[in-house]
This record gives sequence, structure tokens and C-alpha cells, in this order.
Amino acid sequence: MKSFRRAAAVALFFVPLVAGCASYASPAARSSPTAGTAEANGITLAYERHGPADRETILLIGGTGMQLIDWPEALIQELVDRGYHVVTFDNRDTGLSTHLDSAGPPDWAALQRAGEQGLPPPLPYTLEDMAADAVGLLDALGIERAHVVGASMGGIIAQLMAIHHPEKLLSLTSMMAGSGNPTLPLPAKPEVLASVGTPPVGGTVEERIAYEVRARKALGSPAHPTDESVIRERVERDFRRADDPVGLARQQAASLVASFQDRRETLRQVQLPTVVIHGAEDPLVPVQGGREVAESIANAEFRVIPGMGHDLPDAFVPTIADGIVAAASRASVSRTD
Repeated sequence: MKSFRRAAAVALFFVPLVAGCASYASPAARSSPTAGTAEANGITLAYERHGPADRETILLIGGTGMQLIDWPEALIQELVDRGYHVVTFDNRDTGLSTHLDSAGPPDWAALQRAGEQGLPPPLPYTLEDMAADAVGLLDALGIERAHVVGASMGGIIAQLMAIHHPEKLLSLTSMMAGSGNPTLPLPAKPEVLASVGTPPVGGTVEERIAYEVRARKALGSPAHPTDESVIRERVERDFRRADDPVGLARQQAASLVASFQDRRETLRQVQLPTVVIHGAEDPLVPVQGGREVAESIANAEFRVIPGMGHDLPDAFVPTIADGIVAAASRASVSRTD
């Protein structure tokens, strides 16, 4: 398939830049979360629950390498304050959830060969598998349906949940994620990311932290840049909680391949209240990709946030929460009609 060929051809160059969105929110007063683990889809997922469990649930799905602690505390509290029960979790190969160590690193050469031959890419797992993880988590927690929100890779996972598991969703909010159109550029602004440099393969922890700081800084919002010391603090916190570069590479491979698998036709079958949110200055995922997601889903709303990049700074929390709640409110109205 063309999408596989394109993804395999660019994998070795772009994989270091297919990073999850990271948040740098300042501390906020928050409800005390309930932490735990759940068996879902054959693996163990670490999760946190925020706010009363008898409310409608908002499930937040993170991007590549994004741990549950990376969601802005201010955003979680904002959603709780607006009357929702919020669930965050570590995707497989991230944080305290199951790491598929036996799968080993992705074989980029084999991915390229498969692309050239039009064969399915040899991935240890796909984003469809990760969508099934999220469904399994909801089932394990006894949550019949949820408002599903995903950022970056998590946005693709949320889209796949809406496509393959619509019965588990009340609404969909896809943030900074594209449609899989293989003709769109990735990254959207290569000149912005040029300063990131080459990832330190096999480097020391300090070298990898320094690289991650540069990457997150390049992905950030021009209108509200985050101080480098704050970014470093967040990166070091993530490394202390869980450090698995091989697991990250497996996620990057799955995310990259999905980024070139065209979902526009399958998204047309989605009949859920949907809001698509995209930063106007996103240097990784082109704005057109988000627009195509909205155009593919009937009655979806597309919201572009001026000055926002590929991150979730505190300044945009009210605007992002407005979009999530807009989709959720439409679902509530449709259920009472």
C-alpha cells in the first residue's frame, strides 16, 4: 500500500521526531486521584481516576511516550470542576504499564522492505491494539461508555476507538492528530525541528534527557513558550518514573505507520459528537490533517487554536477544556432528544 511505502521510506529519518505531546503545566489545586492497575487486553495498565466516579467519564489518551503524569494538572482539574470523572493511564510500553520487552526493538529495515513490497509492516503491535487496550481499561473499570479524548498519537487511538468500538464512546475529541493522509508532510515544519539534531542512539541518560528537552522545546507553542528549566524538570521526572528507550521506539514505529494509513473513508462511518482541536503553529502534524479529520466526520467541529504548537501549555487549558466539554455536551443533548 502507498501509505506503508511512504511510512517505511521516511521511518529512519523521522522516527526521532515522532514524539508525544508533553505538558508543562504549573501546579494546580487538584482532587486527589485514585491510582491503580487493571488487566486489559492481555496486559496491565496503570491508571488514575480523578473526581467522583458516578459522573460521566472523560478518558484521556496520551501521545507517544507520554505518561499519565504528563497530562496538565490544570486540565484534569478543569474537567473535574466542570462535572466530569477523568481517567488517565499509561499506554503499553509507557510509564508503569506493561512493557513488551520480549518484542525487542522495531526492525526499521524490515519495515522499509515491507513498504517497498506493499506488505503489512512487521510491527509488534499497532495503534488498533492500543485502541483495544483503552476499551479493555474501560471495561475493567466498569465504565460502559466514555467521552474519549486523545492527543497526538492518542488522537489517532481515539479515532480508531470511534471507528472500531463506537459502542464505548459518548463523544470524541481528537487533538493534534491527522487523518493518515499519506500526501501530507510529516513533520509539518521541518525547519522548526531542525535544531533538535540526531538522537543519541545508545547514549547516556543525560544525553537522552538533553535530546528530549530540545525536542519538546521545538514542539512547543510559540505564543506561550515554556522555560527550558521547566521542560528539563518534567523530562527528568519522566525518566525517574520510567525509562525505556526500546519501548518508546516500538511506540514510535506503531505511531509512524498509523500516521500514513489513510483513515478518511473509515472516519466517515463515525456518528459521534466530535470536536477536533489543532494548534495553528503545530510543527509536527499539519493543520490540514486535523481539518481532514473534522471534514470526514459528519457534523464534527474543527477548532484551531492560534499560537499553539504540539503541546498543552497552561494558557490554553480553558480553551482545550471548552472543546472537550462542547463534544460532551452535544452527546448529552443527543441522548435526551
